[in-house]
Amino acid sequence: MTAVRMSNPAAVLPEAMSSILRLAKAAQSGGDVPAATLDLVHLRASQINGCSYCVVGGALKSRKEGESDERLHAVAAWRETPYFSAAERAALALAEHATRLADRSDAVPDAVWDEAARHYDERQLAQIVLWIGITNLFNRLNATTRQPAGATW
Repeated sequence: MTAVRMSNPAAVLPEAMSSILRLAKAAQSGGDVPAATLDLVHLRASQINGCSYCVVGGALKSRKEGESDERLHAVAAWRETPYFSAAERAALALAEHATRLADRSDAVPDAVWDEAARHYDERQLAQIVLWIGITNLFNRLNATTRQPAGATW
């Protein structure tokens, strides 16, 4: 394990943390996407970004809220497992593409977007896209400053 570079920047600047948390609260409560789906999206984006703080914290939160070990263990390989609904798969695909923006010239292909839009209305898509963005923000803050899994701010 490498040394923490600094405290989480959002904790260093309390005005930033309060603003981010307000945005997170709005995203979580802004639609009726199941909390479990948002948690899966958070976990998958955090896995892609290598954010140990969010991977461990997200998995522990999900487990505490009743998510099964099978599903948590399978998130990284969601395409090859039978544990996820079509709607969850669409949200996970959207999370992967929106997280890996630089991997392709068409970051979120129409097929990925259209599949998500088959399962979610505009308000729900807004909720998911905001949640992906917030997750990526926290992932980048934590990974850049090497926040360890299990740490508290």
